[in-house]
Amino acid sequence: MSVRLGELLTKASLITQDQLKDALKVQKDTGSKLGETLIKLGFVSEEDITECLSQQFGVPSINLDHFEIDSSVIKLINADVARKYNILPVNKTGATITIAMADPTNVFAMDDIKFMTGYNVEPVVASELGIKAAIDNYYGTTSALELKKVMEDLQQSENADLEVLEDEEELDVEALAEGAEEAPVVKLVNLILTDAIKRGASDIHVEPYEKEFRVRFRIDGILYEIMNPPLKLKDAITSRLKILAKLDISEKRLPQDGRIKLKMKLNEKNKELDFRVSVLPTLFGEKIVMRLLDKDNLRLDMTKLGFEPESLAKFEEAIFKPWGMVLVTGPTGSGKTNTLYSALAKVNSPEVNILTAEDPVEFNLPGINQVQMKESIGLNFAATLRSFLRQDPNIILVGEIRDFETAEIAIKAALTGHLVLSTLHTNDAPSTINRLMNMGIEPFLVATSVQLIAAQRLARRICQACKEVVDIAPQALINLGYKKEEVGTFQVYKGRGCDKCNNTGYKGRVGLVEVMIIDDLIRELILSGGTAIDIKKAAAEAGMISLRRSGLIKIKDGITTIEEVVRETVL
Repeated sequence: MSVRLGELLTKASLITQDQLKDALKVQKDTGSKLGETLIKLGFVSEEDITECLSQQFGVPSINLDHFEIDSSVIKLINADVARKYNILPVNKTGATITIAMADPTNVFAMDDIKFMTGYNVEPVVASELGIKAAIDNYYGTTSALELKKVMEDLQQSENADLEVLEDEEELDVEALAEGAEEAPVVKLVNLILTDAIKRGASDIHVEPYEKEFRVRFRIDGILYEIMNPPLKLKDAITSRLKILAKLDISEKRLPQDGRIKLKMKLNEKNKELDFRVSVLPTLFGEKIVMRLLDKDNLRLDMTKLGFEPESLAKFEEAIFKPWGMVLVTGPTGSGKTNTLYSALAKVNSPEVNILTAEDPVEFNLPGINQVQMKESIGLNFAATLRSFLRQDPNIILVGEIRDFETAEIAIKAALTGHLVLSTLHTNDAPSTINRLMNMGIEPFLVATSVQLIAAQRLARRICQACKEVVDIAPQALINLGYKKEEVGTFQVYKGRGCDKCNNTGYKGRVGLVEVMIIDDLIRELILSGGTAIDIKKAAAEAGMISLRRSGLIKIKDGITTIEEVVRETVL
């Protein structure tokens, strides 16, 4: 912080540029800190520095000479950590510990203290020399501490033979629990996060059980067990992840949601990564699931999402209409958000006002006004939608239609000259109509507002490095859904398994999409109380490519396998 402190003091006119240069030169020769050097040279006082830092960072200042700190507070942080970061615990109120710091911008120190103590950290500014003097006063002098450390090392070396006989992994865990910085846990958590990125995982599952602790990655839609950290590391790893996600580590009974933002160097490139974190209390501890939101994996080119050309033409026609509702349906993790973001990227232009209500906002899109839902303060989809209608919108995206109130406002917005994009959790496009009516929406409102429904799934792509032809009986292909005349006109492929695809035979995923236009015939069926089967039949006659058919086309094109299509679709 030396350069920054110098800049702050010169901006505050407490020292001149020449004085700063002199102090930096002396600091280089002596190796002492800049603050100490400036005070020794008589350029500033301790009070000047603390007052300047306090005003700059909006953190209260404190004079430790005027404080008597309770011994129970001092015991919360050990001497090594206090000296390492030049900090001192001064007070504890509830789940918050107040720390005197010379550098209130040192987030690593606050992060480590929060991790070690389990308390939230509130910084106050004190002078470097004042903190050093107080540390010696409360913890003892450095020489006394060094002697104690040597004695402990000697004692450990005397018992070394006994310790070797124990389980080495358990010994590491005990050392981890007693250690000041918990470095192994930090390294292990970093390894889990970076390994997930390198393997192309979409989700990380950290799961505690009675007799094991496991980490699984979801890669191309399938969960794989990656590692089993020692069970005794469970609490330490959970706490570390919760701290990174800015969650309350003292709360272990209620679910929590947070976000981890990281910058890391991968393949000589700097990557910004975002993890959506969900913590769920289970029988044997807290299960943590992290969804990896990697901007590099966000495909905004609609031609690469898996739409058949005729389906894509219908979808693009619907999103360029001035009003109406376009719905994308499917289970969690079927790529609905990616499709909607791709649609927004397609229609986004300076002439259009686009507003989105999302829970959570997964990716930041330039030129689009995105709102994060906060249920705890009453900012839900319905409340946000009402506000949107007063913001002169052209296009509105609602993250998900979950209830009658949200559905009603979204449909009214679609009928009053706005294009509304949203998602629903339904199995296919035709059943979406019934789902809306089951929510309580009148059939005439559904028939007049909804323009198009796209249902989708994600199937794994065959690895191109180990792709090979497989023989399939003609009858099996007919049972799958192919017409007799199609059988024998194409080859079926499968991945053999190689190093590039972790011996799975698959690498990457492709969308299977069913696009249903709400035409006049389907509107009549909706108004007359037609079933999902009636609507599906009418849509098929009008040329709708079903989810199964979309999968069959991709098998013919050598993109995916029969197993994947059967797993994701029904006839």
